[in-house]
Amino acid sequence: MLPTLKPGDRCLVRWGAKAQIGDVVVARRPDRPELLVIKRLTARESDGFWLEGDNLTGSHDSWVFGALQEKDLLGVVRWRYGRALKRVKRAVAD
Repeated sequence: MLPTLKPGDRCLVRWGAKAQIGDVVVARRPDRPELLVIKRLTARESDGFWLEGDNLTGSHDSWVFGALQEKDLLGVVRWRYGRALKRVKRAVAD
């Protein structure tokens, strides 16, 4: 999730919050359900939700594991801290 999140950052997550397009979310990876990922929710499609990392060239996201079902979206990242406390902003769609 570079540049939004960097190694060592910690996140405050609102578990169970309803995610909106542009939010950074915690989700269960469908092809490896034991693994949780932090990605940006970029679209809602007929077959589920599409997640992408902010580092488009180095991210394992829905381009790799496909769309996610709503049950796999676990929470919304509201703040990150570690280097400094900073609100994680929703991306605005063009």
